[in-house]
Amino acid sequence: MSFLALKNISKSYGSGHNKSDVLSNINLDIKEGEFVAIVGFSGTGKTTLISTIAGLIKPDSGEVTMEGKKVTGPSSERGVVFQSYSLMPWLTVFGNVALAVDSVFSDLSASERTERIEKYINMVGLSHATHRHPSELSGGMRQRVNVARALAASPHVLLLDEPLSALDALTRANLQDEIIRIWEQEKKTVVLITNDVDEGLIMADRIIPLNPGPNATFGPEFIVDLPRPRDRTAMNHDENFKKLRSDITQYLMSVGIGDSADSTSNVYQLPNVQPNTASDFGLSDDEKPDALKPYSNNMGDKKYLEYFNLTKVYPTPKGPLTVVDKFELNIGKGEFISIIGHSGCGKSTVLSMTAGLTDISDGGIVLDKKEVSAAGPDRAVVFQAPSLFPWLSAKENVALGVERVYPHCTPAERNSIVEYYLSKVGLSEAFNKKAAELSNGMKQRVGISRAFALSPKLLLLDEPFGMLDSLTRWELQEVLMEVWTRTKVTAIMVTHDVDEAILLADRVVMMTNGPNAKVGKVMKVDLPRPRTRKALVSHPDYYKYREELLTFLAECDNH
Repeated sequence: MSFLALKNISKSYGSGHNKSDVLSNINLDIKEGEFVAIVGFSGTGKTTLISTIAGLIKPDSGEVTMEGKKVTGPSSERGVVFQSYSLMPWLTVFGNVALAVDSVFSDLSASERTERIEKYINMVGLSHATHRHPSELSGGMRQRVNVARALAASPHVLLLDEPLSALDALTRANLQDEIIRIWEQEKKTVVLITNDVDEGLIMADRIIPLNPGPNATFGPEFIVDLPRPRDRTAMNHDENFKKLRSDITQYLMSVGIGDSADSTSNVYQLPNVQPNTASDFGLSDDEKPDALKPYSNNMGDKKYLEYFNLTKVYPTPKGPLTVVDKFELNIGKGEFISIIGHSGCGKSTVLSMTAGLTDISDGGIVLDKKEVSAAGPDRAVVFQAPSLFPWLSAKENVALGVERVYPHCTPAERNSIVEYYLSKVGLSEAFNKKAAELSNGMKQRVGISRAFALSPKLLLLDEPFGMLDSLTRWELQEVLMEVWTRTKVTAIMVTHDVDEAILLADRVVMMTNGPNAKVGKVMKVDLPRPRTRKALVSHPDYYKYREELLTFLAECDNH
C-alpha cells in the first residue's frame, strides 16, 4: 500500500464559458521516506496540485489518500511551505515557529515546547536570529523560518511549493542542501514542486513532469539514480547526470515550447532609416546602416567599450564602502558578454554605471570613443521588472522610445519599427493589449522589444529573466538570441544563472565577491552560433564550461 497516493485527481475552476480545466486524471504513488520532485511551469496547475495534496483544495473528482485514509482537509500531518513567506510580521522568528508548535503540541509543557521551537530554529541555522522580526531578515532567512515552522509541527509529509524560486542562486543552493540534510535526518516524505530541473536532480529520488494545461497531466517519470551526497561540480563528470538532465530538458521543451515560433514571422519589415544616436546620422552614403544594423561599421573593434579602474564607493555610517574596485575590461563591437557572480558582488552596480544611472566614483567607461557621463538612448536597459506603463498598450510602450530616437521619421516609419520588433518577440497578436493585461513573460517581451527598437549602441540586460519560470525563461532566451543574431548589437547581461551565461555569451566575466569586487576571471565560450538550448546540453564542451563557472562560484563561496 502506498504511503501517499493520488487517484484520478481532476480539478477545474469556474463554470460554463468561464470554466478553466486545470488538472486532469492525475495519478501518483509515493513511498514513505521518498523525495519526489514535480517539475512544471507557470500555469500548469502546480500550486493547485500541492494544495490538493495538503487538503486545502477539494478535487472535483478522484481522491488523495495517506496511509490508506482519504484526505478531506488540512492536517498537521502534512506541512506546507509556499513560495511566499507568509510570516506574521509582528512576531519574532521564535514567535512564528511557536505558532505551529503551540497548535500541534498544546499538551506539552512550556519548557518542552520551547525546547522544540529552539531545536528547529537551530536546525535551519537561525539560532542567532531567534529574536529578530521578519522585516530584519533576508529573503533566504525568511524562507528558513517557514521551513522550521513546517518541520516543528512534525508532519509525516513535507510539501514544498517552489519555496526557493525567489532566492538568489547561492542562497538557493544553501537552502537546497539544508532541506536535503533535514530530509535525511528526519526521514520525512517530501514532495517538491519546482520549475528548475537542476533543483530536482540535486534533491529528488524521482522527477515527474507536469505537462502544461489546460487539463494538465503527468508526463513520464524520470528515476534520479545518482549517488548521494550529490556535489554540483562533481556531477558534471557523471554521464548518468548529463543524460538525465538532457532527457528531462528535451522533454520539457518539447511539451512546453514545441516547434512553433511567432518570432520567426517576416510579415513586418523595417524601414531604411537611422536613429539619431548613430555616429554617422545624417550622411547620405548609399551604404548607410538602417534600423536593423545601424552600427555595423567597424564590427569587431576590440575596444568599442572600455572599462578602466571603474570604482564605486558608497558612504555608510561606518565609513566609505567600496562595492566595485578597479573593474577593468575591454569589450568588442558586436560582442555578447555575460557577467556572473554571487549576490552583492557588484554586477548590477557595474551595469547601472554603464547605463549612466549611477555615478562613477573613480575610473571611467568609454563607449564608441565617448566617455559615459549620463544616461542616454544609445544605451538600452532591460531590467528584471520591465517597468512598463500599465495604462499604455504594448505598441505605445515601445513607441515611447522609438519617438525619441526616430523623431525625424514619418509616423508610418516609426510604427513599422515598433511592429517589427514586437513581432520578433512573438507579440503580433498583442499589439494593442494594455501592459496591465499581459503576463510577466509577455511584459518582459515588450521590454526586450523596446530595447532593440531603440537601435542602441549597447544593450544592457540586468537579470531580465530572473523572475520568470524556467520555460518562459528558455523561450525568451531563444527570442533574445534570435533578435540579437539579426542586430549584432553589443550586449552585456548580468545573471546568476550558469547555463544562461554560457548559452548567450561570447565571453563570461566572473566577478569576485563584494565588497571590493572586481573581475576575477574571464572565460571565452567557443561554441558555434546560432545556439539553442537543445543543442547546448549535448555539446561535448558544454559541461567543461559549466564546471569552470561552478568551480569559480564555489571558491568565492568558500572565501
